[in-house]
Amino acid sequence: MPSKPTASSRLVLLAFLLGISAAAGHDDAAARRTMEQFAGFPASDDGDGGPSSDFRVDSEGLQRQIAELASFSDSPAPSVTRVLYTDKDVQARRYIKGIMNQLGLAVREDAVGNIFGRWEGSEPGLGAVATGSHVDAIPFSGKFDGVVGVLGALEAISLLKRSAFLPKRSLEVIMFTSEEPTRFGISCLGSRLMAGIEELAQSLRKVVDNQNVSFLDAAESAGYKLHLEDLHSVFLKKDTYSAFIELHIEQGPILEKEGIPIGIVTAIAAPASLKVDFEGNGGHAGAVLMPARNDAGLAAADLALAVEKHVLESGSIDTVGTVGILQLHPGAINSIPSKSHLEIDVRDIDEKRRNDVIEKIRRSATQISKNRGVELSEFKIVNQDPPALSDKSVVDAMEFAAKQLNLEYKNMISRAYHDSLFMARVSPMGMIFIPCYKGYSHKPEEYASPEDMANGVKVLALTMAKLSLE
Repeated sequence: MPSKPTASSRLVLLAFLLGISAAAGHDDAAARRTMEQFAGFPASDDGDGGPSSDFRVDSEGLQRQIAELASFSDSPAPSVTRVLYTDKDVQARRYIKGIMNQLGLAVREDAVGNIFGRWEGSEPGLGAVATGSHVDAIPFSGKFDGVVGVLGALEAISLLKRSAFLPKRSLEVIMFTSEEPTRFGISCLGSRLMAGIEELAQSLRKVVDNQNVSFLDAAESAGYKLHLEDLHSVFLKKDTYSAFIELHIEQGPILEKEGIPIGIVTAIAAPASLKVDFEGNGGHAGAVLMPARNDAGLAAADLALAVEKHVLESGSIDTVGTVGILQLHPGAINSIPSKSHLEIDVRDIDEKRRNDVIEKIRRSATQISKNRGVELSEFKIVNQDPPALSDKSVVDAMEFAAKQLNLEYKNMISRAYHDSLFMARVSPMGMIFIPCYKGYSHKPEEYASPEDMANGVKVLALTMAKLSLE
């Protein structure tokens, strides 16, 4: 009688099957022979005697799902606009839950709409292995950011199911609520709450969007009737997850430029957001002479240049700064700006170096206000998050998967932040990057090839399988 397959033999088998699925001239007979050799039971096509012979990533199905999800948009194709708790967001949520149900996953939602699809393992009391990302999209962006990490994760689960893999630890796919800060100015809202950030729970009691709609009212309009105490129910309990892995497009040009199919993220840079307001006197553009002006617009321009100067002076290529929003009031061509508003993004893999840049920006803002004769009416640090390091056990599992699949990989830093930044506070974390065309992201031209997505799905599937059996 064949012996019961061991965890290691199942992984070798799965890696072989995933590897040969991409090769030309796929040999089902060879797959069956290898199944029997490593798994210890006869293979069959009907699912009764062993794994199915269908071990290919369903690239056509994945592309179709991405296109269907992109149709839930408040802007015309090829752009995607899908903002938290809008009708299009609700439609996208319904679509994701539908796929989870089709896969036979146990589906649930928490109080703010983080969506979970669980494949229960043979030892459900153990911490689960989780994966996932987001499907909300900033205005006029592309259709791959976040989406690859949700639909790709569901395809990875489907692939494991088709291979008759039996998880020991449960596997769970998460669709996070509002990774993008579009509506309420809060990035990674769902994962921040899951990480137990009390300050966020408190701030959501009073935050409003630019139409003066409160977070609670917006949530209710999408079907999430919240009481303030419900926000704490989103906080994850200790040891809920034994690992979390996020599949994502790189959002930069490195992998494509170097011709490498897989990036293994070792750290996520620490982001910080600032809001700055200057107030001057304004006046008529023709009547007020230059020496008599207190121009809030020029103060903002000075500070924007100071941000660039301080970032470059850090001496590190990993330090970046962006003035992403600069607004002038009253905004007329023949009126001297009386008010200006800037929103500044500063990031670095080194938290101290980033904080030093922020302090220099603050000093410059103070000095500029004196030089220009304007008031620095606000200098607010909206968030100042620490960086996150990928856990060695998860990195090892991702590297194992890439090697088993004969896929070249590159260890790299993520300079964009993701839900993984906050999941790292409650679980061992790792990220898998795939190339995106010319590094384009957050724009309609964003693109990931079917082949690259398939490679990412296979690495994710094998990584989850390995971690599930540990």
